[in-house]
Amino acid sequence: MTPDATDLALLRALSADAELSAGAAGRACALSQPAAWRRIRRLQEAGILAGRRVDLDLDALGFGVTVFLGVKLAAKGRVSLDDFERVLGAIPEVQTVEHVLGVYDYRLRVVARDLADFERVLRRRILSLPGIGTVEANVLLSEERLPGPL
Repeated sequence: MTPDATDLALLRALSADAELSAGAAGRACALSQPAAWRRIRRLQEAGILAGRRVDLDLDALGFGVTVFLGVKLAAKGRVSLDDFERVLGAIPEVQTVEHVLGVYDYRLRVVARDLADFERVLRRRILSLPGIGTVEANVLLSEERLPGPL
């Protein structure tokens, strides 16, 4: 399925506010509620609209520090990538695990209450993993969410 201009407008509206009802999304795109609902359903069935997410305010939850880690494995082939990713997935402070091509093998998004808490997570949970080689940390100072390519 190739989305048309109206589908893209619906996707833009839902990207801005995932809680929009079909009626509200339709009004934003000059569609009736039933027409918007049918299009949204078609986009879901095609896998283009894969879900809706809740955006948590990490600061309000007490997680004031976000750090991006570049992780290079010590010995490729000696550690199963699936096992490595599964172990990372069990660490609650690790929010995303991205297998990347480049200087590092993985890029992790890690949240912590403060820098001392991050250091504890890094030392006890991440650096102790089998296969860990080089790790580079970048502390998030600010983040601007952009609307995306639609």
